[in-house]
Amino acid sequence: MGVVVPTLLEDRAPNQEVTIRVVADGNGGRRRFSLSGIVSTIVVGALAVGVLLIAGVITGFLHVGNPFATSTIDRTPPALLQQLNNLSQYDAARGKFQSTLDVEDDVAILPSFIAGERTVFLAQGSVDATVDFSSLSKDAVQRNANGSVTVTLPEPRLGEAVVDPKTSHVISRDRGLVNRVADAFSNNPGSEHRFFVLAQTKLHRAAEQSHLVDRAEQNTTKMLQGFLGKLGYSNVKIVFGSPHGGRTQT
Repeated sequence: MGVVVPTLLEDRAPNQEVTIRVVADGNGGRRRFSLSGIVSTIVVGALAVGVLLIAGVITGFLHVGNPFATSTIDRTPPALLQQLNNLSQYDAARGKFQSTLDVEDDVAILPSFIAGERTVFLAQGSVDATVDFSSLSKDAVQRNANGSVTVTLPEPRLGEAVVDPKTSHVISRDRGLVNRVADAFSNNPGSEHRFFVLAQTKLHRAAEQSHLVDRAEQNTTKMLQGFLGKLGYSNVKIVFGSPHGGRTQT
């Protein structure tokens, strides 16, 4: 605002009236706001609010918990039922197995520190041996003249190996420079999927070389002998495979 005062006021008469005229500037009396002033005001206000919040939390005046704490939101939809199956098999035995995989991917024309990868993976899992009761025929159970009972069952089968993801892990991994750079731009660097697939084959092969099937036959025999024994049959004979060429458990 500008103030225009007539000159020579000191020469006015004692009772002479003095008029002071106020003239607005060229902007029509509006204040000027600069961008830097607005930004400064916002920053100062935000800092003041932050200081007040922190002080309130420290002193206990505000009970809002940790203002910098993070939260997790699970937006996973519910699981969908895809298929229902009737189970007609007896899980007779389960074996737990362990295998150490040592896999090396070598590039023939380049040294290993340039290109190539070697991974040592510890795999642990289990294999079940089951007996299928769904295909039993009517003559699977034979009552003999001497009062004994003969039950013919299919031989136990080994299921697929189940690798435990909680206890299976990479022990060591050595990669060449090219592999490290490729992993840096990969959507799934250091994927362990291939080792889980290979571990299933290794664990299943170990189950085939074990006595898991024999244990399954023994457990199935004890189960059926106990069940039929409660029905009054004291002499129960279990045959696995064909009645003539199978193995008999008594």
